[in-house]
Amino acid sequence: MEQIIYQPIGVIHTPFKESADAPAQGCFARDARGQVELYPEYSEGLKDIAGFSHLVLLYHFHRATGYELITKPILDKEKRGVFATRYFKRPNPIGFSIVKLFGVDGNRLDVGWVDMLDMTPLLDIKPYVSLFDARQDVCDGWFETASELIKYRNTPK
Repeated sequence: MEQIIYQPIGVIHTPFKESADAPAQGCFARDARGQVELYPEYSEGLKDIAGFSHLVLLYHFHRATGYELITKPILDKEKRGVFATRYFKRPNPIGFSIVKLFGVDGNRLDVGWVDMLDMTPLLDIKPYVSLFDARQDVCDGWFETASELIKYRNTPK
């Protein structure tokens, strides 16, 4: 198979400088704000984005080194297969987050619910569309019984 190479289209700025400071998921840090800075040559692609309340950010886990096929997730005590987790040490260290869009200023997006590290390379932006992205009758696998996740579910947001 041929090699696949992506180039960042921008960078994500957040208050999180170290992995230990970043939340496990953006839904646990709804007050966490950041900025998505698109490189100027891509800013025209932001036309009409202001009409969306949420965006899907695809990015490169730039601090990940190597990968682990079996890992212990932050929200569980048992080891799991990496593809059954959102762990950053993956064969292809690609991350995604659903963020809330607060505003657009030129080539910058003001976003909330950020969970990625500062200076994370941005690969793509997609609008979150409830008709396409929200699902009914979802089974959450091992997350349904994870003790730490249950604590988060019961914490007022």
